Amino acid sequence: MMTLILGRKKGMTQLFAEDGTVTGVTVVEAGPCVVTQVRTQEQDGYDAVQLGFEDVPDRLVSKPRRGLFKKTGVSPKRFLREERLANPAATEVGESVTVGAFEAGELVDVTGTSKGRGFAGTIKRHGFSRGSETHGCMNVRQPGSIGCSAYPARVFKGKRMSGHMGARRRTTKNLTIMRVDSDKNLLFLKGAVPGPPNGFVQVRTARTGIVKKKG
Repeated sequence: MMTLILGRKKGMTQLFAEDGTVTGVTVVEAGPCVVTQVRTQEQDGYDAVQLGFEDVPDRLVSKPRRGLFKKTGVSPKRFLREERLANPAATEVGESVTVGAFEAGELVDVTGTSKGRGFAGTIKRHGFSRGSETHGCMNVRQPGSIGCSAYPARVFKGKRMSGHMGARRRTTKNLTIMRVDSDKNLLFLKGAVPGPPNGFVQVRTARTGIVKKKG
C-alpha cells in the first residue's frame, strides 16, 4: 500500500461546513508522482518504492541520477524520495501515484523545511522573557548567564542561545484531510504545515494517531 506522495505547499484558505463552521486548511498540490524504482527483499534486503516528483531539464540532473532515469525510462525528476513498505510493492516502475490514494478524514504526517528566519536572538528564537526596562537596566534583551566560571567552567551542549533560526526539516503529525480534489491534484489539510508557499513537502499516512469518531 502506497502511503507517500510528494508535492508543494500552495498556501492557506478556509473551508465552510454546512453548519457554518469555519476550518483553516493548508492547500497542498500533491503529485502526480512517478515510481522511479522498486526495491525488493531479495535484491536490496528490504521492500520500498522510490517516487519522483516535478520534471526537470537534463542539464540540472547529476550524471548518476541521469543514468538511473535513462535505465528506468522515466523523465528526470527534481525530487526523489523513498518509502519503505512492510510487504512487497504492488506497483511497477513508471506507474503514477496521485492524490486518489488518500481519502477525506484520513490522518497524515507532513514533512517540510521550515521558513528561514536568519540570525535571531533568544527572545525570538526560544521565547525568553525580557529584562527590566526601568532604573537604568542595560540587559533588556540579553540572555543572562550561560554558566559559572569556577564550575562547570564551560557551556553545556544544547544551551539555548542566539543563532540561526528556521530552515530546518520539520514534521507536523496527525493532520486531518478535509478534502481531496483529484482533478486538480489538491489536498486540503486541516491546520498548518511547515514551510513557505510553494515549498516542497512530503505527505504520508500518519504512523501514530487514531481517527476520532464523532458521536
